[in-house]
Amino acid sequence: MRLFAVLRKCDSLATFVCKPPLSWTRHFSLPAPQESISPLQIKKRPARKKRPLDEKQPGSYNVVAYATAEEYDLESLAAGLKMQNLYATSKVDNNALHALAKYQIDAEPREIFFFREGSVVLWNVSDLESGNVIGFLKPYEQDAYSEKLVLGECETMNYHHQVEGKPSALEESGDFIVPFERNLLDKYTFSNSLALSVKLSIWEAMLDEYIDSIEYVTEDLKSGKKIKMSREEVLRKHGELFALRHLINLSSDLLDTPDFYWDRDQYERLYVQTCGYFNINRRTKVMNEKLNHCIELVELLSSHLSDEHHTRLEWMIIVLIMVEVGFETLHYIERYLS
Repeated sequence: MRLFAVLRKCDSLATFVCKPPLSWTRHFSLPAPQESISPLQIKKRPARKKRPLDEKQPGSYNVVAYATAEEYDLESLAAGLKMQNLYATSKVDNNALHALAKYQIDAEPREIFFFREGSVVLWNVSDLESGNVIGFLKPYEQDAYSEKLVLGECETMNYHHQVEGKPSALEESGDFIVPFERNLLDKYTFSNSLALSVKLSIWEAMLDEYIDSIEYVTEDLKSGKKIKMSREEVLRKHGELFALRHLINLSSDLLDTPDFYWDRDQYERLYVQTCGYFNINRRTKVMNEKLNHCIELVELLSSHLSDEHHTRLEWMIIVLIMVEVGFETLHYIERYLS
């Protein structure tokens, strides 16, 4: 009844929270696509388990993370949220935006963290509102991902409040524990590592899709068949690999701790612990190993196609020489007979 009272007071809130796109209303029940195992992969990447909120445990809330694009325009997004007037926004650092819902449904606040690298983390936000938030983000996205990919690689965690006087922690079960008050940086730290994990999941899925796209090439090489890729296609595949490698190793914080934590030791330890829970370092290492194998294969294809091209040019030159020799022979015979 309190929700309906709030919605009657604010038409814009009702529009934003209660009218989600149809495709988002059941996003936790989508079946995972079944794919064949590629011969390039030592082991297929298992789907990460989604942890739904335990409704039976009082005082427990959910936190959900999505990666929807390669990057957000945070400045324009902040202006859009201000015009919408549903959230009070503030910058945590230059690469993150915090939004606190102005119209509360219960005692626990609804908070959202937007990260410039294209990830969003929602604390105590319903599925309906989450779908509308992601729909609202579309004008501010750069190189948006497909809806199927976004929904398939989201992360769902639980959190509850810490005993007064104790710092934030990560339980062995994976639940976040945050203070009841003055917990902005605690939630930001958890959100940062969670956003990094879901972003890495997107890149893992993209690499799996890439491997599947060149699976037939390995089969052709194994059986001795002619390669059915052109030099232009091989060059494009090479570019896709290096673009993904650049994102993982140069444009993200997968290999290093963000500068934000350099003078905040307490939050740095929490960030490192949470990244360890999500196996960020190990997953990054596995991805780089797969990328190296893919690059070796593409370089082999490029070398093979270059050799074929050179061989074809050599035969063309030989044929032209033979034609010239043939004409010279005919001219010699004509002069001899005359």
